[in-house]
Amino acid sequence: MDKSTEKQSVPVKQVTPAVPRNRYALFLVIAVGALVADLASKQLVFSGLGYPGGISAWTQTYLNDWITFRFFTSFNEGALWGMGQGYSFLFAGLSVLAAVGICCWLFLFRAAHSLWLTVTLALVMGGTLGNLYDRLGWHGYEVAGRKMFAVRDFLAFTFGNYHYPIFNIADVCLVTGAIMLAIYSIMLDLVPAHQPGTAQANANPAQSPVPSTTTAS
Repeated sequence: MDKSTEKQSVPVKQVTPAVPRNRYALFLVIAVGALVADLASKQLVFSGLGYPGGISAWTQTYLNDWITFRFFTSFNEGALWGMGQGYSFLFAGLSVLAAVGICCWLFLFRAAHSLWLTVTLALVMGGTLGNLYDRLGWHGYEVAGRKMFAVRDFLAFTFGNYHYPIFNIADVCLVTGAIMLAIYSIMLDLVPAHQPGTAQANANPAQSPVPSTTTAS
């Protein structure tokens, strides 16, 4: 066999291009913005209403008073929706792992090529860091002489007679990010099997195609 033919038959290894610099900037701006919004809103409400159990005199109602919104200060020593009370340090550790995992996924494994994933995980990062700050007790609040290693919540909604668990801006970012991740997963599932490159990507998940609506321009 001719040597030139031998060289041409050797498969060329595909290399994923580096993450664009603007993805780093976008991720940082959204994550820091979410963190600042969360911490600033907590500080503003808690310093104004007191804690815990400070209730705003102002309320807002919707749908013929079926929905009521007000501010109500509360400490949550668990996770989202009050689950796992008393395990703040466990959730703090999980938050650190989540933050490291997000950075690795986006920039080490280069998932940040997807604009959708960059925005999604930036929101999750901002929310994670906001609640981590509280779980480490860095807010400095005490109740009955006991330092609170707990998340500060203050957004209170009532639907008829049902009182929805109190939450904060960090929780909004986390839930929004979770919904966006679910949408992203559905969009990947909808990629046609006959689309060029799909078979190869299925064999190598690291090179999985990104839907056209989320691909970097």
